[in-house]
Amino acid sequence: MTGPLRERDDAHALLAAEAERARAGSGRLVLLRGATGTGRSAVLEAAADRAATLGLRVLRARCSPEDTTVPFSAILHLLGPVPEFADVSPGLDDRGSAARLWRLLRSYAAEGPVLLAVDDVDLADDASRRWFVEAARRVDRLPVLLVATERSQYDIDPQPPGLSHALSPSLVRTHTLSPLTDQAAADLVRAAFPTASDRWTADCVHAGAGSPLLLHALLDDLGGAPPQTAVPQTCAALYPGSYPAAVAWWLDNAGPATAEVARTLAALEGAGTGAPGESGALGESGALGESGAPEALAALVADASATADASGADPARVSGWLTAMTRLGLLRPDSAGRPRYAHPLLRDAVLTGWPGARRQDAHRAAAEAMLRRGDGVEAVARQLLGSGPVGLPWALRVLRDAATLAVRTGRPDDAVRHLRRALREPLPDDLRQRLLTELGSLEYAFADAPAGIPRLAEALDLPAEPRDQVRTAIALSTALAGRGEVRAAVEVLRRLEGRLADHPELARTVQTACALLSDQDQTVRQEAYRWLTDTADRSPELVGASGQALLVRYAATAGASSAEAAMRRLRALLSEPADPLAEPFLLGTAAVVAQWADELDEAQRLVERGLASQRSALLHPMEQALLDTSFDIAAARGAYGRILAAHADRPPAQHSGPTNLDAHALLALVETGRTQEARRLADAFDLGASGDSWVLNRFLYARGCLRRAEGDPAGALHDFLECGRRQSARDVLSPVVTPWRTAAAECSLELGGAREALTLAEDELRLARVWNTPRTVGRALRVLARATGGRRGLTLAEEAVTVLRTSPAATELTAALLTRGRLLTTAGDRSRGRDSLRESAEHAERLGAVRLRSRAEEALRAGGARRPALALTGSAALTDSERRIAELAADGRTNTEIADLLHVARRTVETHLTSTYRKLGIRRRGELPGALGE
Repeated sequence: MTGPLRERDDAHALLAAEAERARAGSGRLVLLRGATGTGRSAVLEAAADRAATLGLRVLRARCSPEDTTVPFSAILHLLGPVPEFADVSPGLDDRGSAARLWRLLRSYAAEGPVLLAVDDVDLADDASRRWFVEAARRVDRLPVLLVATERSQYDIDPQPPGLSHALSPSLVRTHTLSPLTDQAAADLVRAAFPTASDRWTADCVHAGAGSPLLLHALLDDLGGAPPQTAVPQTCAALYPGSYPAAVAWWLDNAGPATAEVARTLAALEGAGTGAPGESGALGESGALGESGAPEALAALVADASATADASGADPARVSGWLTAMTRLGLLRPDSAGRPRYAHPLLRDAVLTGWPGARRQDAHRAAAEAMLRRGDGVEAVARQLLGSGPVGLPWALRVLRDAATLAVRTGRPDDAVRHLRRALREPLPDDLRQRLLTELGSLEYAFADAPAGIPRLAEALDLPAEPRDQVRTAIALSTALAGRGEVRAAVEVLRRLEGRLADHPELARTVQTACALLSDQDQTVRQEAYRWLTDTADRSPELVGASGQALLVRYAATAGASSAEAAMRRLRALLSEPADPLAEPFLLGTAAVVAQWADELDEAQRLVERGLASQRSALLHPMEQALLDTSFDIAAARGAYGRILAAHADRPPAQHSGPTNLDAHALLALVETGRTQEARRLADAFDLGASGDSWVLNRFLYARGCLRRAEGDPAGALHDFLECGRRQSARDVLSPVVTPWRTAAAECSLELGGAREALTLAEDELRLARVWNTPRTVGRALRVLARATGGRRGLTLAEEAVTVLRTSPAATELTAALLTRGRLLTTAGDRSRGRDSLRESAEHAERLGAVRLRSRAEEALRAGGARRPALALTGSAALTDSERRIAELAADGRTNTEIADLLHVARRTVETHLTSTYRKLGIRRRGELPGALGE
């Protein structure tokens, strides 16, 4: 594909003026200089065509490196057949031959004006170049215009002096062809493809790199109408291949040293030499030197050094080449000032045909050089990703350190790449075992779940220290259980346990992991806890602290322990020295029981301590358990915003079944009145295809709450009873996990089953009093009050409110106030009833509990209350406490300072601020002053 010449008007004007001067009898040498691909030949051809139309005799010659051994080869091509030069040989007399050729040119000039058009004069033989220089000194008295093109480009190997080097400036007019501007290149693209989008056009402009040669070749390859997607980033996607051929021609003309540097830079750029997390996106500025920023200069020097070390070139020449290529447009500075190829397609074309072994050598050399000069470990590791095995300790150390850093900074994909590369180094079995365990854990959790399990299985088969074997077995069993293969997970641990007879503390840890993972399968769970219970009865020391903590948890769910007794026992276990491998199990178990016991602050501290002890590069069942407990704590506090935010930010699920967070999010959507979103979430899971687990039971409970909110008490009752059936089959009788009995009782009341409701509520109160926490007892009292009614019901409701005022479960207190208000109104005490209902509505508003607030307002209206509806948003919606705290925060006070000033808990401050942000429609503290003033 050919196209019009762009931005060459000044060159055309110069040549036109010189042609007229030659017609008037005074010639000159015009030298057109420019880099490869800038259109020198096209401008020369246009000048020759114009001269022919003006009546000049046009003589053309294109110099070639193949003719450099033949004296006067270029002149003979230019002037035409010369009989006395029929047998030209290297021994030809230069002086006499030059004189004869000059006389021939004079004879042509005597007949009329002449244009001598010589392309690529820099490739001419020495004799011809000397002749051109002499001719330039004489043509001012002849009607002869000599126009020559000369390649002028910064290469790694310095070029010999140009044609005008020995001439006075008055004898030659030199014009340098600049690269195309982006605007001119875009005009060319749109001329070829009028319907091209701005994005597609910009991609073509960058890939064309300011070179008419490359741009026309690219447009030729793209052909037809532009595709909907972006310009291809690899040459494999181009056909027929004019563009990579043009790039190869550009490299050939630059010489082997420059080509080596260009390819080395392309290889290093592909690996990335920037800071972690940087995309390497191209900047829109021009040459590096235009920014003038010291940071850009430093980036250029660093890139030149790395490229020079990897290619073996002179760093000073490499630095100059990078600057020159940036000014030409083949390179563009990124946001950090580093020179990068103008488009990935250009970089790929530069690398096309470069042997893989040479690329690997370049990466290794760059990594070594970067390590010597003290570059960051991840920058060095990125170069090693492209190299072959090094076989030296430094390479493995760099890759492992880079993987660790990537995990710590939340970039597991980078960590996976570094560990995969590390495994290509020669490794002893024990080290390979540890690396495989880390890699398999990361692949399962973040990258490629199917690939993680085989790696962990391979690691478990390698010889290693017992502790490392336990870590691997726990990781593998966690992955298997996560895919629903609970029995296989437990079997992995039991096989290892049989090999740990000489390590009783490790055996106890494995037993604890077995019991914990068995929670996801009813049959396996019964077997595991039966063994754990029997062993603890016979020899408690064989169970260990973490195993005993699991038994405390089991007793709590079975309705066989009080919260006080459970926490007393767990605190005693926590005070004992714990093995590092077993401690996470102890902390996680204690955290969940503390949450059930309404010790929410203590539970949160245990969660944070447990998560801090986790190795994020290893799979461990307690990590998810601790996260689940943190969501349980948020739900107990009515922190719906936090739950929904965590749900929105969760990573893609590894399996199709619901998670604990899904269940809490479903409940949060129901409570905040977003029932349509809740329905979409509930319908996203096929519960019939989900394996049996406590999470499924919790989701059933949440779906029942949704159905009840949708006005389907019969469907809700079915879900609650199914949840209860499954829980009972797992020996989970206490309402500490899912209070399904009270939920089912409320549905039964709505369906007219007062007797069934009463039985369910009484059963739950009996079990709740065993555990004896305000949350469980208060909830059971509230529902029993509804089921009982009358004076007895009102007494129970009063007791529920009293009990729940000491509980951190704000949602339960809101519901209890609502129930008490209704019963008081029914009993004829409308004044107290309205007060209770108003308090319930205020609590609901503060929590963002739209469902409860609506029910409280409905009850107020039914009781004849005349009051304006609660303000839902804006500063008028703030309670006195919220406004006082918000004003202090707007003045720059920290949460801790506000808590000290008002003598409240810091958690109270955080809760009020969360509610304030929601009402004001803001997201950050800095927006408070403006929002409060509205």
